[in-house]
Amino acid sequence: MANSSKTFHSVGEDVPRQDGEAKVTGRATYAPDVTLPGMWHGKVLRSPYPHAEVVDIDTSAAEEMGAICITFEDVPSDRYNERTISVPDAIYRDNTVLTDRPRRVGEGIAAVAAETEQKAEKALQAIDVTYNELDPVLDPEFATSDDAPALHETIVRDGETESIEDNIAVERDISVGNVSQGFSEADHVFEESFETGRTYHAQLENKTTVCRPEANGGITVWPTTQTVHNVRNLLGEIFELPLSKVNVKRLTLGGAFGSSIQTNSVTPITVALALAADKPVKISCSREEDMYDHCRYPTTVDLKIGVSDDGDIIAGEMDVTTDVGCHNIQAFPFLGVMAGFMASLYKFDHLEFSGRGVYTNKAPACAMQGFGNPQTTFVVESMIDMIAEELDIDQLELINKNYVGEGDTFWGQGPTIKSVVKSCGVEELHEEGAELIGWDERTPPEEKDGRYRRGIGMARGFHTSGTGGPTPGEAIDYSSAQVKINEDGTVDVVSALQDHGGGTLSAGAKIVAEELGVPLENVNISPTDSMNTAYDVATHATRGVYAGGAAMKKAAENVREQLVENAARLLDVHPDAVLLEPDAGGDAGRVYVEGIPEKEMTIGEVARTAEQRNWGTMAAVESNRQIACPPAYAAQFVEVEVDMKTGHIETVGAVLGNDSGTIVNPTLAAGQQHGGFYRGAGYALIEDTTYTSDSGQLDSRGFLTDYRMLTTMDLPSNEDTESFFVETEEPTGPFGAKGLGEACINPTAAAITNAIYNATGVRFTEIPVTPEQAVSELRQQLEDEPPETDDDAELPPQPAEDD
Repeated sequence: MANSSKTFHSVGEDVPRQDGEAKVTGRATYAPDVTLPGMWHGKVLRSPYPHAEVVDIDTSAAEEMGAICITFEDVPSDRYNERTISVPDAIYRDNTVLTDRPRRVGEGIAAVAAETEQKAEKALQAIDVTYNELDPVLDPEFATSDDAPALHETIVRDGETESIEDNIAVERDISVGNVSQGFSEADHVFEESFETGRTYHAQLENKTTVCRPEANGGITVWPTTQTVHNVRNLLGEIFELPLSKVNVKRLTLGGAFGSSIQTNSVTPITVALALAADKPVKISCSREEDMYDHCRYPTTVDLKIGVSDDGDIIAGEMDVTTDVGCHNIQAFPFLGVMAGFMASLYKFDHLEFSGRGVYTNKAPACAMQGFGNPQTTFVVESMIDMIAEELDIDQLELINKNYVGEGDTFWGQGPTIKSVVKSCGVEELHEEGAELIGWDERTPPEEKDGRYRRGIGMARGFHTSGTGGPTPGEAIDYSSAQVKINEDGTVDVVSALQDHGGGTLSAGAKIVAEELGVPLENVNISPTDSMNTAYDVATHATRGVYAGGAAMKKAAENVREQLVENAARLLDVHPDAVLLEPDAGGDAGRVYVEGIPEKEMTIGEVARTAEQRNWGTMAAVESNRQIACPPAYAAQFVEVEVDMKTGHIETVGAVLGNDSGTIVNPTLAAGQQHGGFYRGAGYALIEDTTYTSDSGQLDSRGFLTDYRMLTTMDLPSNEDTESFFVETEEPTGPFGAKGLGEACINPTAAAITNAIYNATGVRFTEIPVTPEQAVSELRQQLEDEPPETDDDAELPPQPAEDD
């Protein structure tokens, strides 16, 4: 349902972002920039072992240096979960502020504070710890065997203690229809196993927290976070503080990619240390510490799909195992969303999902860009390409007859969140993308030879715009905002919504300006904290503009009514006759009556008069929960070049299409497309966190120690990258807008591996497809089908197995 009739004065306009000048001049305040009078610096003593018990810890030497020290004996012992955006039944509590039984390398044992970072580091090194090393569990398959030690004996869930058996943190089974019947009705049944890696978030900003104890017994906290209110709630719970005494400041965020949806582990440690020292304390994590703290959920997936002769999808079965690491941050909703994403990609009459999360002595997995959607879409879209080839049906034809679209029931982020799709540009995305990439001209792999081979692949997908639905689901999902008109006609927007760097708050300013009919430059996004804002769950799940912006629009609608009523009183007309319009030639929007020139005022004049006559401030606070989470659709077409001898795979062309409803920030939206493709290509080709087999140490401990990422030189040039939008009208979104961000990464891995297959005839079902992993199979293909070119020189020797 394309929309071509929109006329806006702010929404959709390309203008400088509100925070742009502060960022490029270095004046934006990030958590590492915060410095307070009398502030001390903290350091965390972290376990060098993946699995151990602390037999003895002696802090006396550090204390003799004048440092303040805390250990696991000095902090609250109640177990908690860092992520608190779910309902209680979906939150598994197995973590503490500090621990005497570390379950990963880098887990906090103790912490010190001193006047300088150098003194804190010396004090840290003076702490003497005796460990009892325990056997590490690094493989999820071994973790569930009888020979594996138990990593957690119990956890706490919804106030009740539950036993953990076989290191299985969580299990989840979801079914629709009768899958056995469905497969019996299918003419063809396809089965394949897939594996995805443990990508590190690699956000630009490392985690930092500053905490200042207050005279009233409370605390003020400056953390790296995507959600000031959930940090506040968890700190109040851990330290038994009333929320009225916990204030969390919203700062500029240097990226997160999901790693700060939960309260970062350094935050409660910093608070505990500041309370012990009774002075402000700051802890900043190193990159190595950060890499041991979080990653994307890795998965092994067995997928089975049954189809008819003419390509109708009938039944699907997915079995998932995910390595949750040492703490179960959110595996229960993760498994739910994988089932939901599968059910919302295609129309399965019969569907069965089974999944489990397994504890290991690795970094805890958590949400990262797409939260289960990149994994699901890679698996399903790879299978769709296989089915299309086997049935000799064009992949786009197969997709178009089976996808979940307008009028269909959409699961959103799991089985408890269902709504009906109201806007859909899927087929327009396919049509335009296919034309731009030259889809009809691509050739099958058997027609290609030589050392360097090119292929074209595609994949489609979506992401949800938040986690809302007609009935409440497993995730809390609502936002709040205050909008007020100042006495000069300018506007303040007060919201706890966080901007990760993609322009979410600038979009919110446009939405308010559009609703009030004021110039965009007159709308200010105010600095905020948890005390002066109403609750906002978090900027996650591609909900920023759709849900956070909707709360701002709702508050602006209320203020607009007040503005119209006041203007009608001053102009002596009926409120229905009052119109609002930005005044391009003045410093404020105007209110006027059509056809009566003398009936006109600026919004500033209305506001000042209301003040002078004691009518009150035109302001409103609104909380808003969206009753849908509409799919933001994506389609990506990719051309790759594969070196059959070295295994090097290069993306040489890309077409990136999205249906995100009304596009609020056009240039920034295109930036999201390119950024999502970049991270998706890294996920497909290179990024992973691997561990040594016995020590539990990461093989890569920082950007300078072999955590490899793509650069601009590894991506198609701007001339070889096309991006476009199909603008639909989403009736539940602010001015027709829906989400965008995470939709831009979800199809990428499958589009690339499908292109590799089209180039080489080799199907890769495990990502990342690094040259080291790919070279053996590609060389074998080259040897089996000798090229009829001059590139037939003797192949270099194969690497040994251990290489």
